[in-house]
Amino acid sequence: MAVLRERKGYREKIMRALYQAAEGNRLLGVDGAKLRDDLGIPEEDLAAACTYLADEGWVVVDWGRGNTPEMITLTHQGIRRMETEEEGVAPSEGRAAP
Repeated sequence: MAVLRERKGYREKIMRALYQAAEGNRLLGVDGAKLRDDLGIPEEDLAAACTYLADEGWVVVDWGRGNTPEMITLTHQGIRRMETEEEGVAPSEGRAAP
């Protein structure tokens, strides 16, 4: 399992990749295996990061066998968070960045 700095980095990479793939459309999801391979994140760390991001309300995860993320989709809150970050403003609603 990754150390804290790595976990935060994985979460940020995932959010950026989802945001770029979704192009602001929260109906577009990303295949978990493709995301794992594209970002080079170990499967166990991808699952942990997706759990964290889902708990924050930023993504929805469709889970497969063995608790592996099959499809990951940004929520409206997740898109707003990324847009706020893109504008250079701290994330709203008192939540810290992943």
